[in-house]
Amino acid sequence: MKIDGLLHVNLRCTVDDLPKLERFYEAALDMKSGARPNFGRPGAWLYYNGEPFIHINAHFPEGSIVRSRKHSGSVDHIAFKCTGAREMRDRLVRNEIEFQEQNVPNAGYQIFIIDPIGTCLEFNFPNSEAITGANAGISPRSDLQSGSR
Repeated sequence: MKIDGLLHVNLRCTVDDLPKLERFYEAALDMKSGARPNFGRPGAWLYYNGEPFIHINAHFPEGSIVRSRKHSGSVDHIAFKCTGAREMRDRLVRNEIEFQEQNVPNAGYQIFIIDPIGTCLEFNFPNSEAITGANAGISPRSDLQSGSR
């Protein structure tokens, strides 16, 4: 078996969280809500480069998902292999999305953001794309807030 990449990520949320997540992923990653089969419950598929990369199930009751960095959901974080660190960082700043960054020698330059329901997203870039002044080494992510600045 060979894994060629990530097909999709499925997030769970409440109906009220759905539009917040759609806005967040459009602002942060330029993903657009698109065609989705009728599963008989609310949700969305968010597309990137024509592919439904993030699936969202919006049928969980209010209060069932803890909103904090120490959330109790089944997903701790989602990591992406990327290029274009400067463009990503500029996009986050422009859209006022809080982030943390670190440059781990021989491992990569990383940017972390938290979505509106507490899912940590990790973007990994080659060390050569590290932004001048980024923290060297590993930094704690516990002070990141959900959503935006």
